[in-house]
Amino acid sequence: MADGTASSSFPDDELYLPRTVVNKLIKEIVPNIRVSVDARDLLLNCCSEFIHLLASEASEISEKQQKKVISAEHVVEALKTLGFQEYIEDVKAVHREYKEQASKHRIKKRGKGKLEKLGIPEEELLRQQQQLFEEARQQQLENDILEQQRLQQQQTQADLTAASIIPHSSPQFAQPIIK
Repeated sequence: MADGTASSSFPDDELYLPRTVVNKLIKEIVPNIRVSVDARDLLLNCCSEFIHLLASEASEISEKQQKKVISAEHVVEALKTLGFQEYIEDVKAVHREYKEQASKHRIKKRGKGKLEKLGIPEEELLRQQQQLFEEARQQQLENDILEQQRLQQQQTQADLTAASIIPHSSPQFAQPIIK
């Protein structure tokens, strides 16, 4: 605290994970076992120290790569460097799951707001979309038919033009050439 007295056994609480988070983790992992206050404090200290060590190593890796932001890849590389390879697959799986959930949440939040602003039920929007698709198909079909007719007219006109250019039989061409 600001006056120099700490409300817990750690003088700088802000450098540690919140006790409630660690207590919740302990309760989830070992729900039927009582854990002493000293053990909880030790776990809190260990968790915070591990995070500090991992963050420091990831920071060094990002600096070596001349990056200003520590990325998930830097954290994974730090785990390798510190000898925690057995956790890498779990860390990657948790990271993928987090990204999927975050993406779904963003899409849901963004998309839901736009749909609500329209004031039209999703089913009606889907029906309208299907109707627009059908209209577009019909228009494309009509355009294809018109294009085919235009090409046929051009071909007919080209055939007529070619027929009018071909010389008609005349007497001078009718005599066979004799050698």
